[in-house]
Amino acid sequence: QVQLVESGGGLVSAGGSLRISCAASGRTFGTYAMGWFRQAPGKEREFVADISWGGGFTNYADSVKGRFTISRDNTKNTVYLQMNSLKPEDTAVYYCASARRRSGGNYDERDYDYWGQGTQVTVSS
Repeated sequence: QVQLVESGGGLVSAGGSLRISCAASGRTFGTYAMGWFRQAPGKEREFVADISWGGGFTNYADSVKGRFTISRDNTKNTVYLQMNSLKPEDTAVYYCASARRRSGGNYDERDYDYWGQGTQVTVSS
């Protein structure tokens, strides 16, 4: 059974920074790409970023490019999302997910087979 547990969400002022984490268990973590998605109230879940199995390739949504950084530590079975210059429109529940393949470029929810429970990030103006 694969488990993904997010942590590190919270309340931050606009312009601030936050790092959220996702700890994985039950699967050979370093074998699969990982991704972050988010869902704001009243909106559909959207792609934020993904990272290939070894961490060498990353992809970002245009809305977060240059502000967010995805990374992973395969020795700790953990993937991170460093969020800088946060804006109120970044407010959402953030979900990590494990992809069905090793390579990056997994932009669709259907590219993933395991999901975490989500962590709330709230950015105040």
